[in-house]
Amino acid sequence: MRANLSWCTVQNQHRTAEFQPWNWKLCGMRVLIGGGSGFVGRELTRLLKNKGHEVTIISRQPGPGKITWGDLESGGLPPCEGAVNLSGENLMNPLRWWNEGYRKDLFSSRVDTTTILAQAIAGSPSPPRAWVLVTGVACYKPSLTAQYTEDSEWTPFDLLSRLVKEWEWAGRLPETIAQNTRQVVIRPGVVLGRDGGAMKQMMTPFWLGLGGTLGSGRQPFPWIHVSDLAGIIGHALEPSPNTPSSAVPQVYNGVAPALNTNYEFTKELGRVLRRPTVFPVPGFVIDALMGSERAVVLTQGQKVEPKRTLESGFQYQYPDLNSALREIVGS
Repeated sequence: MRANLSWCTVQNQHRTAEFQPWNWKLCGMRVLIGGGSGFVGRELTRLLKNKGHEVTIISRQPGPGKITWGDLESGGLPPCEGAVNLSGENLMNPLRWWNEGYRKDLFSSRVDTTTILAQAIAGSPSPPRAWVLVTGVACYKPSLTAQYTEDSEWTPFDLLSRLVKEWEWAGRLPETIAQNTRQVVIRPGVVLGRDGGAMKQMMTPFWLGLGGTLGSGRQPFPWIHVSDLAGIIGHALEPSPNTPSSAVPQVYNGVAPALNTNYEFTKELGRVLRRPTVFPVPGFVIDALMGSERAVVLTQGQKVEPKRTLESGFQYQYPDLNSALREIVGS
């Protein structure tokens, strides 16, 4: 094993895109991650490195193991077997008021970075084997009854669904490139984890016994543990004979197989924390605090099934709320 690692290091130092093919089976993949410094990106980086893969992060600031978006535009795509984009302004940033400037940032931070990365892939003399774009379930129209799989057809109906449409379209590769690069789109629900995401904002009021349902509580609550989302991305990056390259991206719903409501999530979190959950927050209050276009993420929801994700053979670590929340709170 020591000899293999040493050989990998030498090859890594002297590789070129055209003349030094990378033996990923021996050395692991080289993976480029846009937004790799964020909540999901940190978990994905840990997972990939633990599997022996090499990670380079695209960031706004330079540093060890990083390149900037400017570097990518000017210098092109560095040699890699996989590329992932997780970039995007936090939709639930409590420090930002919902206004036109914030809406523009939500679009540009996702669509523009995806365009830059897709163009770099298309212009590379040695494009990666896999290109994974992580978007969201906001493309599916909220409903108390409809159930959505990766095969469900949809058309934009509000601001966030239009964002997903533009976002995913920006990631499309030319057919000539898509013949050799697998395109994957992963649509996650609310991402749960102890180091960030939605839980970071919810934990304090719940610990204080001030937690409660949002709106009616009847709305579906599509969710996923951050470790499982990272696992799905890693699963999508790995070569598979069952998922040939296609001009149309392969879609995976990045949600847990459990179908829960906001009420069920609230009560389960209260049980795990041993705290009461008797302070519901009316929908109009959430609309006033967050802006109605953004508040729909909390006050409405979709029943989303990970049909193709399960069919691909992915194994969830946290398929239900109880196991996910116990890991997060450490009980």
